[in-house]
Amino acid sequence: MEDEQSFSDICGGRLALQRRFYSPSCLEFSLSCPRITLRSLTAVTCTVWLAAYGLFTLCENSMILSAAIFITLLGLLGYLHFVKIDHETLLIIDSLGIQMTSSYASGKESTTFIEMGQVNDVVINEAIYMQKVIYYLCILLKDPVEPHGISQVVPLFQSAKPRLDCLIEVYRSCQDILAHQKATSTSLEGGDRIISASNRRSHSGMGAYWHRQEDKR
Repeated sequence: MEDEQSFSDICGGRLALQRRFYSPSCLEFSLSCPRITLRSLTAVTCTVWLAAYGLFTLCENSMILSAAIFITLLGLLGYLHFVKIDHETLLIIDSLGIQMTSSYASGKESTTFIEMGQVNDVVINEAIYMQKVIYYLCILLKDPVEPHGISQVVPLFQSAKPRLDCLIEVYRSCQDILAHQKATSTSLEGGDRIISASNRRSHSGMGAYWHRQEDKR
């Protein structure tokens, strides 16, 4: 099952949120970021080349124009490969963990996986960005030393920067998965306690049986 909704980022850009329901315990979110527009690309290129032409007029050195072309091409390739992210994906599986994938404009992908045993909670936090308060979704990791402590905060969708209404949609689904995981782990622990108790009773019964046999002898 798959559905798609349209939201906005903190700057007013259009975002597309896709949700894929694989099972009650497995859910995937894919957030599409705004793509590079021809207007912004043209503005940056013209700015660099006009600055290079101004230097060429003062110095009368043709190497400046060649350097401007190489700088523009290398800067664009570096931006597409290391900075510009087209898609951010969040995959949650209650029995395994949470996987975060960032797909860059050049095709490169960066993946981070967090085991479910390390996850304490998923919350919506607030921060100050460009002299205004924004909200972001983050994962709270458990502290291995203190059971109720938080060792690290992992932000989500840092490139897209969606608004609060989009974060609430993702937050509610994440909480449903976490609640299902906690209920499953609690039932398994209860079943293990019942099995261990029945095993102790059976072992004690066998011990009493062997004691009775020894007394008869």
